[in-house]
Amino acid sequence: MNVLLIYPKFPDTFWSFTYALNFIGKKAAFPPLGLLTVASLLPEEWPRRLVDMNVDCLTDKDLSWADMAFIGGMAVQRKSARQIIARCSASNLKIVAGGPLFTAAPDEFDAVDHLVLDEAELTLPAFLSDLQYGQLKKVYRASGFCDLRDTPTPAWDLVKMKRYASMNIQFSRGCPFNCEFCNVTALFGHRSRMKTPRQVIAELDRIYAFGWRGSIFFVDDNFIGNKVYLKTHLLPALIEWRKGKKGCVFFTEASINLADDPELLDMMVTAGFDSVFIGIESPDEVSLTECHKTQNKNRDLLESVKMIHRSGLQVMGGFIVGFDSDRPSIFQRQIDFIQNSGIVTAMVGMLQAPPGTRLFDRLQRESRIVNNFSGDNVDGTTNILPRMGIDRLLDGYRSIMKQIYSPKNYYQRVRILLRELKAPEIGQPMNLQRFLSFFRCVFRLGVLGKERFHYWRLMVWTLFRKPRLMPVAITLSIYGYHYRKICELYIL
Repeated sequence: MNVLLIYPKFPDTFWSFTYALNFIGKKAAFPPLGLLTVASLLPEEWPRRLVDMNVDCLTDKDLSWADMAFIGGMAVQRKSARQIIARCSASNLKIVAGGPLFTAAPDEFDAVDHLVLDEAELTLPAFLSDLQYGQLKKVYRASGFCDLRDTPTPAWDLVKMKRYASMNIQFSRGCPFNCEFCNVTALFGHRSRMKTPRQVIAELDRIYAFGWRGSIFFVDDNFIGNKVYLKTHLLPALIEWRKGKKGCVFFTEASINLADDPELLDMMVTAGFDSVFIGIESPDEVSLTECHKTQNKNRDLLESVKMIHRSGLQVMGGFIVGFDSDRPSIFQRQIDFIQNSGIVTAMVGMLQAPPGTRLFDRLQRESRIVNNFSGDNVDGTTNILPRMGIDRLLDGYRSIMKQIYSPKNYYQRVRILLRELKAPEIGQPMNLQRFLSFFRCVFRLGVLGKERFHYWRLMVWTLFRKPRLMPVAITLSIYGYHYRKICELYIL
């Protein structure tokens, strides 16, 4: 059977890095790890073809070649997914769909022939068995969670790596915390389930063997969900793997309690991690209590961020406004915290309630769910009726984004970060695109850009004060260009 795996297009979002990719000659930020894993779960003798709509076009020739189309994606890809489903239906091509988008809202996709939901490691084998015996069902669900030790290495031979800014890999699923607004535990549970170090190293070896030397994103929703296992098993294996290797800098997501473990911080830096996304959410303890973000309470959040910076890991932060307990003062408090922390990549969003979360269930009972969940944290929308009123919330949100992404404040945060940040031990090797990106950056930001004064001030400051961090300064300057474009597009 010829299987066509189709990944929907991402709109221009905070994390799409659309406007930054042009600087480095790439077409998309990451390849579709979920579909690549699904491809490895299919029978080996089946011909497979991947079309990632973020780097390729879906052609009539692709559709006529296929016996069945597999579609996977996230909520933010809903529009593109619907367009793909319509094209496949028009071509009388059987459609199989799965992933977070379809698992969260299966009733929205009547045109899909078969919904293989939850974790594919559990539901796809049942689908394949029924396919063999001609007894296919409309919906396949799982009652529990899979053992990641059974998850195969993704089919990296299906993608052209040079088109992407970063590769990705998954070590664990699940999170031990219980934040009210987060759908991670609804999808993957509270217990951290992990691959073995041998599996992770095999995946890294595969990526490295294809010639990849760029960054690699560990996509775990909380990489440090099991600290003991990390320190005794995975990180020692990563440190050993790195010997004799070039490039392949890692980044990931974690909770703020990472700052409480100096040994873990040191091991992550030694293993090759240089940045980490952390959900800060709010500097207000009442708001943290409301959303059950207990790991962020009873601590000096500002000092925790600076401790992580001083270890050599750059903190990227998530922030939320619109909690029921938020007062009008929260907007300036968020601005002050972001500026003082040196968190350059600050993803600020209005509170949204993803389906399947306890927040969604609570607000639905209160008749406060009013729109579909967009899946985009930074598009200036919300699917709830906020307690403070939508107009006040939107005005305050816009004021945050306008201030933190103004060239003056943005470049000031970069300098605050660089003052604290320990220079990375491992860097990416120079290649043609990285070399050219420097000149593109100079021309677009330093010559044509409205921010050119702040750009050159940062470059000169970094050259004399933190010369080893010059690549970081250039990268963050490029990111800033992208963030400002997104703000102009959706918010301001």
